[in-house]
Amino acid sequence: MQKYDVYSLGNALVDIEFEVSANTLQQLDIEPEVMTLIDANKHQQLLSHVEGVKHEKACGGSAANTVIALTQLGGKGFYSCKIANDDFGHFYLEDIHRNGLDTNLNKSDLPDGTTGKCIAMITPDAKRSMNTYLGISDTLSIAELSTDAIANSQYVYFEGYSVTSEHTHAAALKARDIAKQHQVKISLSLSDPNMAKFFAPKLHEIIGDGIDLIFCNEEEAYIFTQTRDLDEACAILKTKAKAFAITRGAQGSIVFDGQQYHDVATTQVKTVDTLGAGDMYAGAFLYALTHHGYNYLQAAKLANFMATQIVTCFGPRLTQEKVTALLREHDNTKRQAS
Repeated sequence: MQKYDVYSLGNALVDIEFEVSANTLQQLDIEPEVMTLIDANKHQQLLSHVEGVKHEKACGGSAANTVIALTQLGGKGFYSCKIANDDFGHFYLEDIHRNGLDTNLNKSDLPDGTTGKCIAMITPDAKRSMNTYLGISDTLSIAELSTDAIANSQYVYFEGYSVTSEHTHAAALKARDIAKQHQVKISLSLSDPNMAKFFAPKLHEIIGDGIDLIFCNEEEAYIFTQTRDLDEACAILKTKAKAFAITRGAQGSIVFDGQQYHDVATTQVKTVDTLGAGDMYAGAFLYALTHHGYNYLQAAKLANFMATQIVTCFGPRLTQEKVTALLREHDNTKRQAS
C-alpha cells in the first residue's frame, strides 16, 4: 500500500472570490471566463477596487483544490508548493493543515516575498473570470519536491498552470521522471483554455511519450487538439494518454477508460458559481480510482455528482460535513442500483 493516493504540485494561491457585475469586468479590463496572469500593479489595482466588498477566501490553486477534494472524500494527499512569510502565507499554511494535507511547507522556514493570489470575479450568470498573481509561486522549483512522497503515491497530478513558470515547469518534468522511475501513474489537467492555447508545447513536454490520465473540459480539448470536432479531439487525446475525461458542463462528461468510451450524464442543477468545479471533478475521480475498486464509469459518475454540487454554492470548495454527507448519499444510491 502506498502512503499517498495522490501527490501534487502547483501554484499556491489564496483564492479570493468576489461577486461582481459584467460592467465591472469591462471597467477593469478583465477577460471573461478564463484565467489571466497579472503583474504586481494589476494585482494591487484589483485588490484596491474590491476593498471592503464581501468575499470568500481559501487556500487554493487548481492542484490544491483537487487534492483537498480527494482528502475531503477520504483520500490521502501530499501537496508541494511555495508560499511567503506574510499574512496570506500564514493563512494558506493553516488552511492546508485544516484540510488534512501533508506538505513540504515549514512555518519556521518560509521565505520573504508575496504569497500568490487568485482574484476570482463571479458574475450573475455564474461564470468566473480569474486574475492570478503568482507572487512567490513563480519560483516554485525542484527544491520544493519530495521524492519520497512521489515514490509513495499511486498518482501524481499536475495542473496545467504549472507550465506558466520556467521553474515550476522544470519541477513538473522532474516529478514526472521520478514518478516513472517508481511506476507511479501520471495525471494532468489542462486547467484552462488559455493554457491549452498559449502553453501547448510545454503541456506536450509534460505528456512526453504518453501519460496515464488527462482531465480537460470540452473547450480545452478543442484548443489543445486543434479541432472543433469532438470525435477527432478524442482520437487525438487517445494518442496522448491511456485514459482521459472531458467535462461538458450540464451535459456531464465523456470518459475513455483505455478500451471504451462512456458518455456519462449528470443531474441538472441551478448553477451559482462554477469556480472549482473542474478541480472537484478531478479530485473525486482520482479518489474513486484509488478507493473501493471503482472503474472509470463509476469514477465519472461520482465526479459528475460532486461537481454538480459545488456549482450550487459560492466558493471554491464544499465544507467537510457537506462532502461527507454527499459521499454517503452517492454510495447509498450506488448500492441500491447494483
